[in-house]
Amino acid sequence: MNALEMRSKPDLLTPPAISSIIGFLMNAFKVGDRIIYPNQGLGIIEGIQDQAFDGEKFLIYCLRIKANNTLVMVPASSAEEMGIRKLISERSVKEIFDFMKNGVIEVTMNWKGRYKEHINLMKSGTLFDMVAVLKSLYYLSLLKPLSFREKKMMEKAKELIISEISAASSLPIPQIERKITLTLSSCFKDVKPGLEA
Repeated sequence: MNALEMRSKPDLLTPPAISSIIGFLMNAFKVGDRIIYPNQGLGIIEGIQDQAFDGEKFLIYCLRIKANNTLVMVPASSAEEMGIRKLISERSVKEIFDFMKNGVIEVTMNWKGRYKEHINLMKSGTLFDMVAVLKSLYYLSLLKPLSFREKKMMEKAKELIISEISAASSLPIPQIERKITLTLSSCFKDVKPGLEA
């Protein structure tokens, strides 16, 4: 079983309140909404405009990416397809940590297959998929050194997770980072180097 197959198993990656997260995706955004842009992180809807192109009018979201202060223009009709979604709710934070601390993890040992799976999970933009990537790479890092690309991906996944949880819970980033480190350490405390699943 690979990570993509795991996503379809309700007891592994689909928490009880996933329907509330899907509900967020279905709602239209409004000015001031905090959103998540896949692989970029937290952003804010600064404006909504009608723009004409080739005789047709399009609704455009103007969103500011917090990490690099970039203004991005996104057609409203493409937002869902791109994985742009509202920030998780504060009550969902506990579900994220519950998922993070459960010991269920499947790692594809073939580097190319694993990297492709992880790229697809990161592109989805869902927090649960990013946590799956972080858990997988953290576990693998306990078995053997990660490649440069996988190290960077693990760092990016962790950064995006910390940023969103911090924004959703109004807790400082260092506190969330410590909690994630402790949660992962506890989850995989019995893993020994060279002990492959």
